[in-house]
Amino acid sequence: MRSLAVFFDHQPDPDHPGWHTWDLKDETRFNGAVMGKLLVRREGDHCRLRMFPERRHTNLQNMVHGAVTLGLIDIALFAALRTLSDNDPGRAVTLELSSQFIGAGKPDEPLDAVTELLRETRQFVFLRGQVVQRDHLVASFSGMIRKAQPS
Repeated sequence: MRSLAVFFDHQPDPDHPGWHTWDLKDETRFNGAVMGKLLVRREGDHCRLRMFPERRHTNLQNMVHGAVTLGLIDIALFAALRTLSDNDPGRAVTLELSSQFIGAGKPDEPLDAVTELLRETRQFVFLRGQVVQRDHLVASFSGMIRKAQPS
């Protein structure tokens, strides 16, 4: 898959067995510059995207900022697109994203977005999931992605 190799650093992570990196090769873009290290793995019919919150990701209550959670959710849609359907995430676009904040994310433990693919058509992919920290539910979400169009 051309765009995965061109745009993404997606390889086994030696520090986290069973996980793969999910980073853009250009670290000055949003994923690397804002979100930091991202890891991904398939868990049956689900894709788990993990980030490692830092102080820069917190709000004034010292919890993970809602915008960071939303960023993780959006990136999780694309990680699931690739992991669960083997589609090109590099040129796909988010068409719709709905989210519900349910709890606060803590900055001292990994934050995971667990996504499932509900339906795939020729042009669109429909997904839903939850953002969790261990057994703590932080948010739920659903989204629709338009697949990459042929050049």
